[in-house]
Amino acid sequence: MIRAFVFVKVRSGSETEVLGRLRKFPEVKESYFVEGLYDLVAVVEMESLDHLKEVVKWKIRRLSNVISTITSMIAERNPV
Repeated sequence: MIRAFVFVKVRSGSETEVLGRLRKFPEVKESYFVEGLYDLVAVVEMESLDHLKEVVKWKIRRLSNVISTITSMIAERNPV
């Protein structure tokens, strides 16, 4: 199972709209407004790295008002 954080930068004023569309993707398990360089973060989960690339490239980045994304794979789920 691949889990990752996808940070999303959007056009000003479209945060709520984009977050609502992100939440409709079955791969998005959690999503939040965040402060900083990016506006939103989605926690995504899928079976393979290829599926992760597909979701980011063909679903998330193609949403209108998305400016850019950065993806960070989760290396350890429950650190000790």
